[in-house]
Parts: sequence; C-alpha cells; structure tokens
Amino acid sequence: MKLYLKPGACSLSPHIALEESGLPYETEAVDLKTKVTASGADFWKSNPKGYVPALLLDSGELLTEGAAIVQYIADQAPAKKLAPANGSIERYRLQSWLNFIGSELHKSCSPFFNPASGKEWKEIAGANLERRLGYVNEALEGKPYLMGEDFSVADGYLFTVLSWMKFVGIDLAKWPNLTAFQTRVAARPAVQAVLKAEGLA
Repeated sequence: MKLYLKPGACSLSPHIALEESGLPYETEAVDLKTKVTASGADFWKSNPKGYVPALLLDSGELLTEGAAIVQYIADQAPAKKLAPANGSIERYRLQSWLNFIGSELHKSCSPFFNPASGKEWKEIAGANLERRLGYVNEALEGKPYLMGEDFSVADGYLFTVLSWMKFVGIDLAKWPNLTAFQTRVAARPAVQAVLKAEGLA
C-alpha cells in the first residue's frame, strides 16, 4: 500500500494507523499547492479530489477520506485491535468519534489555515473548538484512550488534530486530560517513528 501524505497534515492519522498495524506500506509526499508528488507525478491523476490522505491499495484501487482509510487499515490487522469488530456497538462508537473529530475539531481548524478567513470567522471557530475540546477532555477522564484501554485509530486522529492547536493559538494546558493524552500517544513507538519519518520530531 502507498499513502499519499503531507507532513503534519491530517494524513498523519492514517500514517500512524499504518505504522501501528505492522502492515507493509510506503509513503509519498504531495505538494498540495502544485499537486505534484515527490516522484514528480501529477497528483490530480492519482486522486481527483486533489487532497490528502489517499491510500493506494495493492489492488490498484484508491481509497480516500481519513475516517474510511484508518478503518480499512485497522481491519487488515485485527489482532492489533485498532478498531472494534465490524457490526459491534463499539465499532459504531469508534465511527462516532471519527466523525466528531472530523466535523467538530478538524473542520473547525480550517479558518486558521486559510489566508482568506477573517477575524470573525476565526473567533467563531475558536469558540467552537474550546467547547468541543472541553467535551473530549471530560470524555477522557479516567481512561487512557477514547475507547478505553486500547489505542484505536480514533486516538491517532485525535492526536493529529490536537497537534495543530499550537498553530491555532489554543493552549491545551487548561485541559489536563488532553495534555496527558498527547504525551501518552506521542510516547508510543509507532507514533515516534511516524513523527520522525515526517520530520516532525
């Protein structure tokens, strides 16, 4: 499998999932401004959506959208327990977390990375982030990961989005469960390997 990524972007989440899974894979960076990959290929031809992450499967099919990609990866390595079994209520809880992180946290960061966004838009998004981060902080009370004792692909996604808060201007120190979570996930060998590979550590 090949993961198309941009270092530090949302593609960090499936990169972590791949490393945690132990499955063989390779990566290729994409310049999202020029849409040219590290090998000089036209990224538009690989992924008509033009953004990362995108996972090229061994079959030649392309899978896009982070929440779908990380679940696919988890299902290829069930022994790693990166996602509960399909059809279980726990799996739907995982999907609920993935959707929440994507729509309420990830997308609320967009104005801070968009040069065209104005002050008012950023203030609205920032207030939304503060409320949502408070919710996640409470949800992590008394447990190491979102789903309980086991690290899941939702934790890799949450870790990715929380790592952007320093660019957004939100200090996670006010939420002790979030800061402890970030430290815990960052210490995982697979996460350390991915951060080093992307030049983030």
